[in-house]
Amino acid sequence: MSQPYDYIEMKIPAKPEYVGVIRLTASGIAGRMGFSYDEIEDLKIAVSEACTNAAQHAYKSQEKGEVSIGYSLYKDRLEIIVADRGTSFDLQELRKKIGPYDQEKESIEYMREGGLGLYLIETLMDEVEFHHNEGVTVLMTKYLEGEKVESGAKTISP
Repeated sequence: MSQPYDYIEMKIPAKPEYVGVIRLTASGIAGRMGFSYDEIEDLKIAVSEACTNAAQHAYKSQEKGEVSIGYSLYKDRLEIIVADRGTSFDLQELRKKIGPYDQEKESIEYMREGGLGLYLIETLMDEVEFHHNEGVTVLMTKYLEGEKVESGAKTISP
């Protein structure tokens, strides 16, 4: 794997009111890299969902905590890491609860806030990894040219 040509790291208090700072940072970095307006909006939503989840769920029993956000800038992609050292969660159990929105079963106006967080992250980013040991780490990747195509893959057209 190639080395990033720039790395930016921030730490914020685990409070929802600081998520806007992270959204602005992600927007600035992505704009500088050449992402489109729609891709920047997707990045902002995904990173804010990851930070909001960490702020709301990681440090339930503690007053203080922090969320670390790292941006690795490559020539072809942006990798964003959001990590906390708070309470972890059962990813498989959580995956059972997320999925496509079903209009027939639930009106969107009554969905609880943050209920689509992990689903949105996985939908809006090209690659997503969750690690949960001492806290939760979310690694999100967005490619400049859209979804990554496997290198050396055979083409369909002649």
